[in-house]
Amino acid sequence: MKKKLICLLVAATLPGLAMADSTSSEIKALKAQLAALQKQVDALEHAQAAAPAPAAAAPVVVAEPGTPEYDNAPAHLTNADVDQMKTQAANEQLKVDSLNDAAQTGPLAGLSVTGYLDPTYIYNRAQSSSGFLFANHESAYQYYNSTFGDLYLDIKKTFGVGPMAPSAEITLMPNRGNGITLLTNEHGDIGNNILNTAVINVPVTAEWTAVIGLIPSFGGYEVQQSNLMNTLTHNLLYDFSDPGSYVGAGANYTKGDWAWKFFVGNEQYRTYGAVANNATNQFGDPITTSNKIPTFTARLDYTANSRLDVGGSVNIGRQTLGSTPAGVDGDGNPVPAAYGPGGLGSSAFGTFLFGEVDMTYTTADLLLNAELDYGQQEHAAFNGGQAQWYGLSLQAHQGFNLPVLGRMGWTARYDYLGDHKNGGGGGGVALDGSGGDPYNGFGISRECLANSVAGGGNGSDCSGANRQDVAFDLLFYPTAQITIKAEYRHDWASQNVFLRNDGSYSRSNDLFGTQLIYSF
Repeated sequence: MKKKLICLLVAATLPGLAMADSTSSEIKALKAQLAALQKQVDALEHAQAAAPAPAAAAPVVVAEPGTPEYDNAPAHLTNADVDQMKTQAANEQLKVDSLNDAAQTGPLAGLSVTGYLDPTYIYNRAQSSSGFLFANHESAYQYYNSTFGDLYLDIKKTFGVGPMAPSAEITLMPNRGNGITLLTNEHGDIGNNILNTAVINVPVTAEWTAVIGLIPSFGGYEVQQSNLMNTLTHNLLYDFSDPGSYVGAGANYTKGDWAWKFFVGNEQYRTYGAVANNATNQFGDPITTSNKIPTFTARLDYTANSRLDVGGSVNIGRQTLGSTPAGVDGDGNPVPAAYGPGGLGSSAFGTFLFGEVDMTYTTADLLLNAELDYGQQEHAAFNGGQAQWYGLSLQAHQGFNLPVLGRMGWTARYDYLGDHKNGGGGGGVALDGSGGDPYNGFGISRECLANSVAGGGNGSDCSGANRQDVAFDLLFYPTAQITIKAEYRHDWASQNVFLRNDGSYSRSNDLFGTQLIYSF
């Protein structure tokens, strides 16, 4: 009979659907089918109750299957058939309830895993090098080899539903994230782990949320993730001016168009309270001094309307400088401790102050970004004095459509970062013992250092280099998951600080890169 056959088909279909992923759309589909089945059962019961008493038995004419008489004849269900359908409907209701409960409270409830892969090809003119960057284990952080060419995983678990549900979120970057290039222990040693960030969010009220863990910096308009950037490389301020990540605790506050963030933790990039080597004892063991002053950072955003967001951040703390402990030389004479990149600093620590303002303007096809930075750090410059830096970044992105190529976009960016005071240094600029960074183009020139040494100096009279760059990108969006970028970037400095493959130095460098991003 037709209705019995429909019942059996539904009964066979629902368990198969129940074994699939318990998404909300599937649960809704199951409930709709179950509701239809229940309506059929109710209609049959109503029809049976309203049916007149059977008349005297009449000769029964049995139509042959496949004939019009058989197909058009009314179906007759027994009470047993109806009871079977009701039992089956109850069983399927139980399965739907189990699926719904698992989706709301089960171990996979509220769990999401997203991310991307972004293999990248880079040509570097000064170094006369080229190649693909992907799963690259190079631990040095350089503007042509930073957070791209990697695998990014974002794992988030929300405990419950609604705005008051707490959550835990972890991001992993096995090769180029904070853990492999920047996160250090108390002694400044890099741990080489895959952890990038790890944050616990606990809503306290509708406006306040407590935040604990390892968080990224609040500074700037640019983010770390390649699939959220409209350029291939990062701007100079993101790479060398804005603060890094923090371990600690804080709070977020949102009310109307205003949003605040507050955080207190270790100095940037430290997974534990930092220490400085000040001396050694008679056995040669280092005696350390701890940086017990926490770092405070905060951010304010004002959303003027659906298009414009204006914000800014501040950072106040004390940073630990690289140091060589005091000791004695081979003749037994005392050797004082040396601090800072040039070993000319007078203290193991330096007060760190940073502030920036940024703006984002968004329409359907246009995105404008701007950022203005200022920072200073005591004893962190090459000559042991105060490091000071300031910078500007401007970026414009325009999306458009072409008849054959479909959705596309272009991006143009200009950056300036001044870091000349006292030989340069501070912030994210990491100078070597000779006061330079020949790969990123910062610090004093080798010519100035050589002339200073020839005159009996140590390079402390040299100025650091100021840096600029322009970048032009073309973007393609073949599918919703795939983005292809092609970028030309020209960098230049106020001095000859870019190392060339022949051993000489120049004032500029050029990059060409292309990148494919697959998001999931």
